[in-house]
Amino acid sequence: MFFSAQMEEMSVFPRISLKPEVSNYLKGVYLNKEVLAAVGHQEAECRFQKLLTCLSHPPSYTCVRVNTHLAPLEEIRHKLGEELKKQMCRSSEDVQVQIFPHPRIPDVLLLPVIGPRPVKQLSSELVVGAQCGNAVLRGAHVFAPGIIASPKYMKRGDVVSVFSDLEGKCTRAATSFEGKKVFVGNGVAQMDRSSIFCSDKPAKGIGVQMMEPLYQSPSFDGVLPSLAFLQNLPSVVVGHVLGPRPGERILDMCAAPGGKTCHIAALMGDQGEVVALERIRNKMDKIRQNAKLLHLHSIKAYCCNSIQAVSNDPAQETEGPPFAPESFDRVLLDAPCSGLGQRPTMANTWSLKEVCSYQPLQRKLFHAAVRLLKKGGVLVYSTCTVTLAENEEQVAWALDTFPCLSLQPQEPHIGAEGMLGAGLSPEQLRLLQRFSPELSWDQTETAAPQDCRADRDTIGFFIAKFLKN
Repeated sequence: MFFSAQMEEMSVFPRISLKPEVSNYLKGVYLNKEVLAAVGHQEAECRFQKLLTCLSHPPSYTCVRVNTHLAPLEEIRHKLGEELKKQMCRSSEDVQVQIFPHPRIPDVLLLPVIGPRPVKQLSSELVVGAQCGNAVLRGAHVFAPGIIASPKYMKRGDVVSVFSDLEGKCTRAATSFEGKKVFVGNGVAQMDRSSIFCSDKPAKGIGVQMMEPLYQSPSFDGVLPSLAFLQNLPSVVVGHVLGPRPGERILDMCAAPGGKTCHIAALMGDQGEVVALERIRNKMDKIRQNAKLLHLHSIKAYCCNSIQAVSNDPAQETEGPPFAPESFDRVLLDAPCSGLGQRPTMANTWSLKEVCSYQPLQRKLFHAAVRLLKKGGVLVYSTCTVTLAENEEQVAWALDTFPCLSLQPQEPHIGAEGMLGAGLSPEQLRLLQRFSPELSWDQTETAAPQDCRADRDTIGFFIAKFLKN
């Protein structure tokens, strides 16, 4: 079809690689009866193809949440500019760093991502895992654990082309790889091959310093760690939509690695109590480390499965979980999900069974969240996926299951409205916030204002806000 060919020309990477069963499932979501009736088959098909294309590319802006409880935004902006100028001086390229404050979100700075750029591939090839390749596309250097294959006689100081292994089929310590891979840029090896693959201990630190990445975006490794926090724009929006106030008691049910937890505490001016729950202990330790780094004292992290976080005893008064019913003024349920909105992701090897396994878990968590929330309290539900089953269908189910819940307007509301297909009314869909990069994928290079492009060209994400009456 014409629009498919047009999009392929725009793309430096192939569309995201999915198992056929998952691709067909997603197509059914984007071409459901309600959508087809509203926009027609050709437009629905076009949106679906754009989704598959944009998922394999990074968003066009890097979003930095700044800790305005520690310093004013302009002061952090200036410091960040100085730090990044030093970084660029060490690079072989002359690239100007631009940093813009977001006009509607007071603790966000935006940095344009430049790319894809015309970088020439070299004969010396190094292969990294898909996750590492994704990180490189968002400005990271290559850390040693991410390296899978390298030239046989690679020495520190060698210039290499970095490729991402799309299907996870490259053999560790190989000297070459002919499988499905994509070029992500050129860099300088910081270690000999023997240090990476022949050492008794796992290699640590930067293995390749990226000098000519395909997408130019600053590396934030060690840059202003207590003042600047890399976070996707929709994830920052969640904290503002929750609307925490000083002195409140707030629950973050699935908190690791703690970005949203710390944001909530900062928005409260560190006055009140933010309870963070995480069922995996080493992830819980990461939340505590982040809170300490950001000088936040109102956060209390507990190792707990949030499904079991509510006590059957209304008089329960222990400090940690399980908590008495109606213990919290606000609850954030940033639910475990299929993650199909994450960008860039060039390949996803999950089965349809895995993709569909999250809806029952999300509903169990929802039951606990409603029980733990005070009357008159706010519950925010969010995911970083694009399926109806985990987003709008969950909202329809929640409104049907819990008569005490009502949908609320969101501020800021910079994403699109909810997707058709779950039987929700137009008024209900307008109250939801779905970040849908496919809706503006072919317009990202136009003369639209910077903040508009940054608001549209994000990861796929979903937010619903409820009041418990």
